[in-house]
Amino acid sequence: MILESFPYRIIEGMCIAAYAIGASKGYLYIRGEYPYIVPVLENALDEARAAGYLGEYFDIEIRVGAGAYICGEETALFESIEGKRGFPRVKPPFPTTNGLFDKPTVINNVETLCNVPLIISKGSAEYRKIGTEKSPGSKLFCVSGDVAKPGLYEIPFGVTLRELLKMAGGLSGKKLQAVLFGGAAGAFATSTHLDVKLTFEDLRAA
Repeated sequence: MILESFPYRIIEGMCIAAYAIGASKGYLYIRGEYPYIVPVLENALDEARAAGYLGEYFDIEIRVGAGAYICGEETALFESIEGKRGFPRVKPPFPTTNGLFDKPTVINNVETLCNVPLIISKGSAEYRKIGTEKSPGSKLFCVSGDVAKPGLYEIPFGVTLRELLKMAGGLSGKKLQAVLFGGAAGAFATSTHLDVKLTFEDLRAA
């Protein structure tokens, strides 16, 4: 959703990150299941090049993967971008010294990069007013299943699971059996976890 709706914000976040570390090349990795995003990104990248934001000092290339779930692991993603089978590497060495094409590499998800321009324009102190001390800012949660209003919700860190389900219209009169967090590699929550705060630290503890 972010790539499709706000591609320029991602490009800006990547340019800032590249400037900060001295990188000359960036890659946007798109899973094979989302081919419709590629033309949107290509158009945005072409416009950024025409405006002089990309090209001479830093450029971004799109790579489309085959759709392997394992490529959510950073080193498996490197392997896929390099044209090899998406399979995790043994660490060390770590990406900061030997990453993509054996060069020092910074890897972040789209949601993180999207926040970079916002943090710089508003200032870190202003940004940290959202969320909690250890989990500042907001987070996107995709809510699906037996809720009245399934969809994508952006909430400040610290909102409880109960509050998120209420935003999604509740459970359509059904009793909660379980909530799966984080997809296939995630964990199940039950009704005893409804008041757990949605932060990195609280979810980890729970």
